[in-house]
Amino acid sequence: MNEITEITPQVKDKRRCNIYVDGRFYCGLTLEATVKNRLKVGQIIDPERLSEIQLESERNTAFDKALTHMSATQKTEKQMRDFLQKKGYLSAVVEYVIEKLHSYNFLNDGEYAESYVESAAKRKGGRLIRMELRKKGVSDEKIDNALGGLDEEREIQTAREILQKYMRGKTSDTETLQKAFRYLMGKGFDYEIIKSALKAYGDCEED
Repeated sequence: MNEITEITPQVKDKRRCNIYVDGRFYCGLTLEATVKNRLKVGQIIDPERLSEIQLESERNTAFDKALTHMSATQKTEKQMRDFLQKKGYLSAVVEYVIEKLHSYNFLNDGEYAESYVESAAKRKGGRLIRMELRKKGVSDEKIDNALGGLDEEREIQTAREILQKYMRGKTSDTETLQKAFRYLMGKGFDYEIIKSALKAYGDCEED
């Protein structure tokens, strides 16, 4: 058994406090958890019990922070996991929050991918969209399903619209068309899509 030797408010968050056991910092807790469990200086406590109190406190705090973080925009599981880890939460707390968010369907990588494709397809090609979704931690299977609704005609139309804006005020000479080709490549369009989009200005292939 150990003794709680000090309880001090945290400087950056007055709603939390630091718990010291046997003269050393042990953990941070919300004031609510401290009061609820009647923790006080001089109290003899089992470290295992204090760890249980900390876990319960951190679970609730982490879940609230997760909800606030995703209130503006939908997040993938990886993005939420990275966010919680950077906040310094224990792995057990992170897993608890992720599981709870899934249970409420607040985290759904499949729906996220579909929504992302629908929005991003207006500005870029499928190849780039796939790369971006992978970076966000979405599985290839979910990406494939989301990209399944992005047909070739739609990509060609998007590439044409982007190309029209790019070509404004420019002449359709070989050098310009080659630059346009590279520009569309950078936007994530495949070779055949770009070739179809460029037909209105004359065939142009990279050397």
